[in-house]
Amino acid sequence: MTIDIKEQNGGYTALMDGRLDTPAAIQAGKDMQPLMDNADKEITLDCTKLDYISSSGLRLFLSLRKEAAAKGGKVIIENINDEIKKVFMMTGFFNLFEIK
Repeated sequence: MTIDIKEQNGGYTALMDGRLDTPAAIQAGKDMQPLMDNADKEITLDCTKLDYISSSGLRLFLSLRKEAAAKGGKVIIENINDEIKKVFMMTGFFNLFEIK
């Protein structure tokens, strides 16, 4: 699992690549710290290359959303595959995020 973060248009985009399972979530949490630090801006999580997300991965997304809400920022999730979309629908996450 890799996360490539780029600053653009006054916000941040993070390209998620691989499987965000429980073991990967520990490192992903560390890798996402720059997003947490800048949660007052618009953050886009590009999931084009994200193959899988576990409950630990969902928790990371939710933590980022809470941080953004507290700081006046926004989290957008884009390009999720059908399997991840099903997970988001079953868990109620689909209604918590702006999904493109």
